[in-house]
Amino acid sequence: MKISLVTVSFNSEKTIAETIESVLEQTYKNVEYIIVDGASTDNTQEVLKKYNGQIAKIICEPDYGIYDAMNKGIRAATGDVIGFLNADDIYANKYVLERVAKAFSEDESVDSVYGDLCYVSEENPNEVVRFWRAGEFNEKSFLNGWMPPHPTFFVRKSILEKYGLFDPTFRFAGDYELILRLLYKHRISAKYLRFLMVKMRIGGAGNRWVENRLIANLEDRLAWKKNKLRPRPYTTFLKPLRKVFQFARVKPKAAL
Repeated sequence: MKISLVTVSFNSEKTIAETIESVLEQTYKNVEYIIVDGASTDNTQEVLKKYNGQIAKIICEPDYGIYDAMNKGIRAATGDVIGFLNADDIYANKYVLERVAKAFSEDESVDSVYGDLCYVSEENPNEVVRFWRAGEFNEKSFLNGWMPPHPTFFVRKSILEKYGLFDPTFRFAGDYELILRLLYKHRISAKYLRFLMVKMRIGGAGNRWVENRLIANLEDRLAWKKNKLRPRPYTTFLKPLRKVFQFARVKPKAAL
């Protein structure tokens, strides 16, 4: 089984090499690694050149936003399963993709898998700031503000071909809309792998400023509306509140 892994980058010269290295060190080798760079103006493309021959496909061209770029990666992918890793994130260890592949291979009824994620310091990826324990999915999960960590979410390409790709009109909540559409609206199967998959540096596109968070929360509501789904009155308010409990799981000076 081939896993197609997509990384979207833009002006990521400081972190993308570490992201790439965390993919290349994976013990599972049937991986098609695709990087979609939005015509970076820093030295990102120079960094990418150093990995010629180790990355299956590198697409460098302007895009209309992160979800447009992710869709380019999906369309270029030839794997059975597709996953995404941000250009400033890294896998927690070298066995992540092996365990993902095993989950899909052992049970053909599994449409998607996901796991746990931790937020780490921008300067030190070994310093844990928040721990996101995803937990088991059930039909009421989304109504209570739940979603799995999107960098840990892997899905069969056939599912995306059937139910659609990212909606590029979203700025921050395109991942929420896609997963809501797949898991809640279309009821695809999802298997929770209870282990730490990804270390995400704090300061992502949807978490930088209060203004962006407000836009993201409005887009969360729009995700339900676009899919003709009805959330509970408190659904989109609970979603950001759940993050508070992620801090409670981290002891002072926690490290990995």
